[in-house]
Formats: sequence, structure tokens, C-alpha cells
Amino acid sequence: MYQIEYDGDHMVIRCPRRLVGDTSLSRFLGDIVLQSLMENAQSAETASRMARQKRLDEIPKGIALLRNPDFNKGTAFTEEEKDALGIRGLVPPRVHTIQEQIRRVLENLRRKPNNLEKYIFLTGLQDRNKTLFYRVLLDNIEELLPIVYTPTVGQACQEYGHIFRRPRGIYISPHDRGRVVKVLRNWPHKNVRIIVVTDGERILGLGDLGADGMGIPVGKLALYTACAGIHHSQSLPVALDVGTDNEALRDDPLYIGVRRPRLRGPEYDALVEEFVMAVQHVFPGALIQFEDFANRNAFRLLQRYRNRVCCFNDDIQGTAAVALAGLYGALRLTGGRLQDQRILFMGAGEAGLGAGELVVSAMTAEGLDPQEARSRCWFMDSKGLIVQARDDLNEHKRVFAHPHPFVADLASAVETLRPTALIGVSGVAGLFNEGVLRTMARINDRPIVFALSNPTSNAECTAREAYEATDGRVIFASGSPFEPFTYKGRTVRTGQGNNIYIFPGVGLGVIASGARHVTDEMFFVAAKSLAQMVLPEDLQEGMIFPRLTRIREVSLKIAQAVAYVAYRSALATVDPPEDLEAYIQSLAYVPEYESYV
Repeated sequence: MYQIEYDGDHMVIRCPRRLVGDTSLSRFLGDIVLQSLMENAQSAETASRMARQKRLDEIPKGIALLRNPDFNKGTAFTEEEKDALGIRGLVPPRVHTIQEQIRRVLENLRRKPNNLEKYIFLTGLQDRNKTLFYRVLLDNIEELLPIVYTPTVGQACQEYGHIFRRPRGIYISPHDRGRVVKVLRNWPHKNVRIIVVTDGERILGLGDLGADGMGIPVGKLALYTACAGIHHSQSLPVALDVGTDNEALRDDPLYIGVRRPRLRGPEYDALVEEFVMAVQHVFPGALIQFEDFANRNAFRLLQRYRNRVCCFNDDIQGTAAVALAGLYGALRLTGGRLQDQRILFMGAGEAGLGAGELVVSAMTAEGLDPQEARSRCWFMDSKGLIVQARDDLNEHKRVFAHPHPFVADLASAVETLRPTALIGVSGVAGLFNEGVLRTMARINDRPIVFALSNPTSNAECTAREAYEATDGRVIFASGSPFEPFTYKGRTVRTGQGNNIYIFPGVGLGVIASGARHVTDEMFFVAAKSLAQMVLPEDLQEGMIFPRLTRIREVSLKIAQAVAYVAYRSALATVDPPEDLEAYIQSLAYVPEYESYV
């Protein structure tokens, strides 16, 4: 006689037309509706109670909970949680808010005598309470980034064996050949979506630090969580401990790695191959980020795997994108087009050559012939200007070798080539001396100078040096931050051209779309998106990158652009959402305490 159906959030009652208006039937149906609603409410309450109980069963109890950084809240457990989780009496009686806990953290942090001690303190916090650690980091990113990452992470890696507290990540050595799959399965989290891996041979500009280079993957992944909202349980730091040629480390009794010279040749390649294939087996579809590999391996590993698995090299591709974004930002101040620039790169390693290739792609996109675009990018290495007459160039350098007389020193190269932009990726401090900077100022109304080498001690020049030598006309950016300073009565804040602006957003976009591969176009759109995020008031203060306080906003915008490329290029394995922006926003982890009861 009648039917009750559900249409979305609404109940629909269907009955014969002749019965419409029958008051007795209306009362009867009203009782049926009320009974149905009560049953649904009881069912929903039961489901909710079962879900809460399931969640409660998954959480460690007692002292094990307080020692688990994924679940621990410290002094923020509620009275109900203390009873349900068996920790009453194990934590102080007072219940603190997360804001009160942040106040305590910052008070203790700022008492530390130097940045390395601050790094150790924050590492301890991360080991105790990850939610609080990421809340503190996200809310104080400008203050804490130089501690969690460059420049302090460089010093931390140099002393890693001496400040080691507890292991993080996975170490894979030649002793693990044939069982890397088993080693990866020891990781407690099974939904890993992103892996940062290093072999420690070229840590920042500090050289071979072997297994002590683990500080770099750990730091990078902390930034993935803070800056892009990728949950910490979805990330895995990996150190390929293939030995070290740093004899001082091998002789250090507190060194944490294997004591042997570096593995080379086919044995090295076989271990890397086993690792990459093991990832496909244990964590299928996970993004692999190669980090701080030496030039001899970085280019060829990227070439070998980029079309086989989902991977990228941050030193090659991430640095390229941030350099290109800086050039776009500088052109907002100088006017003109990218294709009209003449760029001199000081340094012809991973960062420099990767940036050159991306700049050529960008110039070509503006309509320039590819060969003409290459002719506008010049390189110097440790031996001098890269020109066709040199017979000591590898294949990556040779594509940028132009017909020109050889020039041995940077000052002469700047005088001869008259570049509009000078980009330092050499890892050698002080190369942009006063003479070089004054020449750049003489041949350009607004000289573009990027000293991108990390850490700060390796920067080609300081921000103040660049301003003073160019009468304040320079457009400057650096890889590590410089403190604001006063120049001719005004406060100058210079932009930090650090990969932190690029890789978190790229990683989130790849994860969101389930991209099978990471393409150069993704880094191109990341650079354009980053440049568009710079506000007019930033430019007025001398900054060509957005303020770090907007890093979440920047990363989400880049992720959206990267995911769009994945969908347009048929590389995505996740169905396209109706609202891409809202979907990506929904993926971002917010470090807040959740209720356990």
C-alpha cells in the first residue's frame, strides 16, 4: 500500500493517489516515520559508538601511550581520556590547552644558547609529541625553519653521530642486499606515500657525510608535513649507507654508519635498484625524492628511474623551479621578458644545470627558438667559463658550451658577457665579491643576483654585501635566510630562494592525483604558481618570494597546479574530483589534538 524511500537526506513516502488526504492513514504513516527516524538515530548512535570503541582499541594504553609520539598529548589529555586510556596518575592533574603547551615549548626553546641546541630540543619534542611539534613549527615557521632545516641542519649532520638520540627512518647498507623488502617492512607505518632518500655524498655544500646525512631526509619530511600538510605517518626517511670517503668520519668512534670507503660501480647501482624496486613492492605508488646525491650519480639515477617509477631529484628539479620563480619575480620589478635575459650561472652541478634546462624550457614556452634560448644561459665551473673549445666537459655541461673565448675568472666573465642575472649555485662562499657586484651594477639598472648555495656559510655573498656594492639597486635572493637589515634608513627583507617553496607542494600534488611520474612541466607550473603568489608589498620590501608565513597557502596552490598537469597528461591514477582545490585542501593534515573518547 505504501513505500518509504530515502532520497539523499530526505525520507519519501509513496502511496496510492486515492489514499492521499486520508487522515487515519496520515496518522499511521506519521507513527511509521517517527519509528523509522528513531531506529535510524539509534543505528547511527550505535555505529558512532562502535567507531569510537574501534578507535580506542587502536590507541596504546598506559605508559606505552605516553611513549608513542603519534598519539601522545602530554599534559593535554582530558579527564575522560585519562580514565579510558589508563594514564591517570601518569600525567600531571592539570589539563593544558595546546596553546599553553606551545608557550612552554617556545619558552624553553628560546633559552637554548645556540641553534644546534635548539635543533636537539626540537628533535626531542618530535620524538615525544608529533602533533605539538608540527603545531609549533607551522605557527612559528619563520623563526624555526632555519633551525629545523638550513642552515642548522647542516651543522646537525656534521655532528649527527654525536647528537644522536633515537633512530628515525630506515638505514639500508650493502649488508642488506637481497633483503631490502624485508628491511622496508620493518617500518611501522604501512601507508607510506612519500620517501626522501639520500646516500649522503653531497650534503648541502658540506660534502660527504655518509650515514650522518640522514638529517636531510628527516628535515625535508618535517617540512612536507608542516608546509603542505602531508601526514607524518605517510612519510619515510631513508639513508642508503654505502660507506663514506670522509676519513675523519670513518675514524670517529661515534660515527653511526658502516666503516668502509664508498661503494661504487655495479654494486652501488645494484643496491639502488633493489631499493627502488622494493619500494614498488612494499609501498606501491610512493613518490621517491632523491636528495643530496653527488653529481656523478644524481643525473644518471634521475634519467634511469624518472620514466619507470614516480620520482624526482630535488637538487636538480626543485632548485631549478625556485630559481625560475625568482627570475619571474625579479622581472615584476625590472619589466621585460624572460627570453630577453642573459643569465650567468656560477656552478655547473645538479642545481645549476637543472635550473638552466628549466629556464630554457620557459624561454621556449615564450616563443624563443630552443637553441637561441640555450645561447642566453652561460655557465662557469671550477675551471672557468664553459665554452666549446674545452675538451673536459661531460655531456650535461656540453649542451651549454657556446662558441666564445675561454675566460678563467668570474670577474672577467661578467665584464665580457654582461649578464642581466647572476645565479650562484657553486657552494663556494664569497665568489660574488665587491668587484663582481659593482660590475653587475654598472651594466644593469637593476642587477639580479641570487646567492643560492646552502648553508649560509657557503653563500656566494651576503644580502648586505649585495646591497652595499650595488647602491641598493640589486634584486637579491639567497638559499638560506639573512636577517633583515637597515640600508640608507629603510629596512630590507630579502627573499629566500629555498626549495621549501617548491617540493612540498609538488609532493602533495603528486600524492593527490596519484601521478605515475613526475614531469618537468610540473616544476614549470610550480615555478609560475610560486611567482604569482608574491604580493606587491613583498616586492616593495625587496622580496621576490612570498613570506614564509604563507607557506601552506603557497604549497596548496602549487599542489593544485601540479595535480592539474597530472590529470591533463593522463598520468593520474585517482579519479578527478569535482572541485580540485577543495579536494586538495581536504587532504592537508592540521596538527590539532583529536578526542580519543
